[in-house]
Amino acid sequence: MKTKRILRAAVALLFAFGVLAADLTPLRLPPQTASAVTQADIDKLKKESNALSSKKSEVNKQLSALKKDKANTLKRKALLDQQIDLISAEIANTEQQIAQYETLIEQTEQELNETQAQEADQYELFCKRVRAMEERGTVSYWSVLFQASSFEELLGAMDFISEVMEADQRVIDDLRVLQAQIAEKQQTLETSLAEQQSAKEALAAKNNELRDQRTEATGLIKEMEENEADYKDVLAEIEAEEEKTQAEIVRLSKELAAQQGNTTVTYGGYIWPVTTSKRVTSPFGKRNTGISGASTNHRGIDIGGVYYSSTVYAAKAGTVIISSSNNVRGQYIVISHGSGNTTTYQHLSKRSVSVGTVVKQGQAIGVTGSSGVGSGPHLHFEITENGQLVDPLKYLTDYVKAWN
Repeated sequence: MKTKRILRAAVALLFAFGVLAADLTPLRLPPQTASAVTQADIDKLKKESNALSSKKSEVNKQLSALKKDKANTLKRKALLDQQIDLISAEIANTEQQIAQYETLIEQTEQELNETQAQEADQYELFCKRVRAMEERGTVSYWSVLFQASSFEELLGAMDFISEVMEADQRVIDDLRVLQAQIAEKQQTLETSLAEQQSAKEALAAKNNELRDQRTEATGLIKEMEENEADYKDVLAEIEAEEEKTQAEIVRLSKELAAQQGNTTVTYGGYIWPVTTSKRVTSPFGKRNTGISGASTNHRGIDIGGVYYSSTVYAAKAGTVIISSSNNVRGQYIVISHGSGNTTTYQHLSKRSVSVGTVVKQGQAIGVTGSSGVGSGPHLHFEITENGQLVDPLKYLTDYVKAWN
């Protein structure tokens, strides 16, 4: 039992000093290749996230200055939409960080496994060498160590073979590098796991913040609708903005058609701009707002049941003439299909096409949301023919009536 204890102590001491036999196979260190993902990639995302947070703070200051001011209701809603966009960008950034961490962790685990396998191979060679020497009765500095009858004698034997160890310096140095790599990779792995968990917690907090901002934004529009008399100036501003934008849509459509030499326009042939819902919550033309005695002229139809994640598709092939945002329509896209023939997609949370883009029918152009004057996620969809707004339900006949 005493000999076994000394043997175990010897093995531990040898590896503590990083010693290998001179006639062992030379150490092969894992190749140092560039990682697909590095910490620098994640640091860049963190820098972008900090910039988004700064912008969000500035918008929040502006919101505080406008709070409770009815005359600036549309500005407040626009600022809330900006906050929502910034938070959404932060969420996307954090999700990218988490994905990068997952890749980095996977890479580090693989490198760590490879390095540990190298160390295990060297240990196995060491064990084979010791067994071979014992079987042959060969006398070497290894046998000197293992013949020690006490720990003090073992330390003395280490001094005895120090000159022999100098010949193995390259192998010893390589082993030390290997052990340092293992320690470094283990530390990198532990750090990445901790930061990934922190990013996940930040993501949950940002999702909660996004929910609260959306609640505040939709609540502001509902308040305006429920107190129409108090907001009559704001409602008049909305109407004026709609008229101005519609005139610009018709002008741009005719201008583009003239540039393209397009004189023949075929009306009809539209498809549903979303595939996740055909619930029409508000029809074209005169509609009841839910406020006693109040009605308004609705320029298109509202498609509900889409939340903030439904893809919006081009209802007809054409060219994007507007991809922008304003206080009323929020983020919106207008596609021209010929002189005076357009389709409009409003209250988006994301736009994925720019002005001048030629789109095919059914091509993805954005994502639904509630930006602009909207009291919840939906798609406001308009069709203009011969420069005049027409009822989209004239063409989208397989709808579900969801209005009173």
